[in-house]
Amino acid sequence: MLNIRYFNKSQSDTYQALDTPCLCVDKQTFLKNLMHLRTRTEALGASLRPHFKTVRAAEALKYLLPDSSSPITVSTLKEAEALISEGYTNVIYAVGISAAKLKRIKNLQHKGQTIRVLADTPEQANQVNLFCEEHRCSVPVLLEIDCDGHRGGIRPDDPLLIDIAQLLHTGAADFKGVLTHAGESYHCLNPDALREAAANEVKVALDAAARLRAANIPCEIVSVGSTPTAHHYENLDGITEVRAGVYSFFDLVMKGIGICELNQIAATVATTVIGHNHEKGWLFVDAGWMALSGDRGTAQQPHDCGYGLVADETGQLLEGLQVSSVNQEHGILTMVNDRQLKPDDFPIGSRLHILPNHACATAAMHSKYHVFDTQAETYEVWNRIQGW
Repeated sequence: MLNIRYFNKSQSDTYQALDTPCLCVDKQTFLKNLMHLRTRTEALGASLRPHFKTVRAAEALKYLLPDSSSPITVSTLKEAEALISEGYTNVIYAVGISAAKLKRIKNLQHKGQTIRVLADTPEQANQVNLFCEEHRCSVPVLLEIDCDGHRGGIRPDDPLLIDIAQLLHTGAADFKGVLTHAGESYHCLNPDALREAAANEVKVALDAAARLRAANIPCEIVSVGSTPTAHHYENLDGITEVRAGVYSFFDLVMKGIGICELNQIAATVATTVIGHNHEKGWLFVDAGWMALSGDRGTAQQPHDCGYGLVADETGQLLEGLQVSSVNQEHGILTMVNDRQLKPDDFPIGSRLHILPNHACATAAMHSKYHVFDTQAETYEVWNRIQGW
């Protein structure tokens, strides 16, 4: 059952004055999502290093992190630069490093940020070492470990693991440890598969760390994480930190995997009905792919949600209604499973909410979020950090 309340009576005028499409956040749901994963992770003895890529709003930092020294992950240096301006200093840039970005890394270090970068090739290791020699600095580096064949990284039994770590350990850079990401966990569809992915992620990271230590290479950081696995770890002994991002907002992909319920999805796109096609049984809304993104992450799941499910402005799910197709500024809503749509039930000018397939992609389409706290009866605007 979906029971998100975007606003209460005292906030109604503020909500109705918003132009659509716009991204609305249920703050109480957002806070509950944050607290649940932090409590779970710390109970298992590891630190939580949230991934900033989903929210990317400075106004959210005080809720995302306990204090300015708390660990955080970024996917762009633009995020890291915004974080240092807000006083946050403990950062992992979780994208493979390129030589062209090292000057920005050095500048962040000069401003007081401890920012660690990723590598998984000898070429990257040599580039970082050379930069550090030429600029008389030391850049902390983590090796990315491949735990499931999802994307990049080094297998823990690959001879390159020791070779690259040795280059960094004995060179001008500062080797700090290992990091892995169970990207294939996004294809798991039952609790057993999720627990298996989580256990494998931990095992691979620990195996890599053990090989490095056996070769007399210190391994201070052993970092794991994805939102699906973060909710299914059972033992984190030897793991120093857990990374996750989309758990803050959640989305339909996470619902399809079984990580959250619909009422834990904190961010939705408010949209207005702008037309009907009675012959085809269509509704037109003013939210196309420029507002929703073109992400079709649920297409390979048992329940395909199109470009998003639909709720009314009170947060009640409208069963069977979904965004079936999108143009740049138009969304087309239809009924599925042989249900019949009555366009007159949705007058021109009425407001609906679209639950996103992928919260990171949908949030990226908006420059600001409209944040309603029905408990505190507050309304805030959070400004998204844009760019790379």
